[in-house]
Amino acid sequence: MELNDAQEWIKRFYGERGWTDYGPFIRVGFLMEEAGEVARVVRTYEIGRGRPDEADQPKAELRRELVGEIGDVLGNLALLAGLYGITLEEAFDAHRQKLLKRFEE
Repeated sequence: MELNDAQEWIKRFYGERGWTDYGPFIRVGFLMEEAGEVARVVRTYEIGRGRPDEADQPKAELRRELVGEIGDVLGNLALLAGLYGITLEEAFDAHRQKLLKRFEE
């Protein structure tokens, strides 16, 4: 799936459930929450949680969880970008151009 197609799918899927009714401040809050969940899974994958009340999870299970959490970040980022009329492809292209200019040899 292309980035813009994915962004449109997210907008439609979330919209059908009323999840696109939130403004940018709330959407940023959701994005940060999901980013924190990515951080938690990465920490668990790399160094563990060190909690006796939690069982260790196999790496394959943690990887699946990480894939899902990164997807949640992408979903919220796509919706946030859309609130400002920005496509994911436009954002990625701007990012790529900035890096190429900065590090062009």
